[in-house]
Amino acid sequence: MNEYSDFNALPIVLGIIALLLLIASVYTVKQKTAVIIERLGKFQKVARAGIHMKIPFIDKIAGRVNLRVMELPVEVETKTKDDVFVRLIISVQYFVIDTEEGIQTSFYKFDHPAQQIQSYVFDSIRSGVPNLNLDDVFSEKDKIARVVQIELAETMKEYGFNIIKALVTDIDPDSKVKHAMNEINAAKRMKEAAKEYAEAEKIKVVAAAQAEAESKKLQGEGIANQRIAIANGIKQSVEEVKGAMEEDVTGQQVMNMLFMTQHYDTISRLADQGVNTIFVPYSPGTVADLQTQIQSSLIAADTITKGVKENPKQSQQKSS
Repeated sequence: MNEYSDFNALPIVLGIIALLLLIASVYTVKQKTAVIIERLGKFQKVARAGIHMKIPFIDKIAGRVNLRVMELPVEVETKTKDDVFVRLIISVQYFVIDTEEGIQTSFYKFDHPAQQIQSYVFDSIRSGVPNLNLDDVFSEKDKIARVVQIELAETMKEYGFNIIKALVTDIDPDSKVKHAMNEINAAKRMKEAAKEYAEAEKIKVVAAAQAEAESKKLQGEGIANQRIAIANGIKQSVEEVKGAMEEDVTGQQVMNMLFMTQHYDTISRLADQGVNTIFVPYSPGTVADLQTQIQSSLIAADTITKGVKENPKQSQQKSS
């Protein structure tokens, strides 16, 4: 019974061993990944995505290489030409060259690719930015990124890496410098605002002066027209009175009569309005003086009227 049992167990043991060897020899590779196979410590081949076989205990998987596009943010602190410390963040996008040689080179030549790419970025930034002022660093950040990309692409291609893009994603000066820059910008904006406010006030003052000048001009023209109308009315009244009287009278006599009539009409209106006391210098000499003044004004108005009718263009130029 024992010999029979041992005989039946042997195939089972051999089957288990064969299964284990099969499992050890089969491996899979994911998409966008490459596997480095070594045979007795020496590079054998690059396995691509799919299922593969290897010799157990002779071949082994040395490592896996990511073939996707990777991004490495690098933070660099350096000094500008105007002695300002600034912190830059450079984002480097790269991938392994998808060839057997490129994959092999990237796996064996670089122990820590991210750290070594970071070192090259440090070297590129710290050799270029110190030649620029702080304002130039902001305005020429695209140029800085292109320089980093070109230098990295030339160097990293030898190690099986391809640099897609290098981006300057952040420029952060010292906090005191940022505060000073904000103060300068605020002062500039206040200066521009003051200029605009002064210009607006100037426009208001000029417009008000022009409006006042136009108002004075129209007011003067109105007064002149009023005086001309009064003079013409008095002249017409004198002619009508002379025509109504049968005997010959002079213009002076008619004016005296009109003046006295207007004088007494004024006194009557004041009395009708309920005025109890009226103080009027009422001597003959005073009345004569008032009459003389009114007559002089009327004679001057008549002269102005004649001058306007004879030379209308000149009168308009003088009034303007």
